[in-house]
Amino acid sequence: MENKEYVLGSIVEMKKGHPCGANEWEIIRLGADIKVRCVNCNRIVMIPRIEFNKKIKKVLK
Repeated sequence: MENKEYVLGSIVEMKKGHPCGANEWEIIRLGADIKVRCVNCNRIVMIPRIEFNKKIKKVLK
């Protein structure tokens, strides 16, 4: 990924889609772990930062 610049409130696209059909996530917490919320179904998932950086495709907003 060329741009790993994301901040709190950013909308990001992941490489693999969510089972609800959406592929957009909003970052709601930053730290050693990153908490993201699915834009479509509001499911909240916490991912370690290293794993998140591997799974992120691009920053949308």
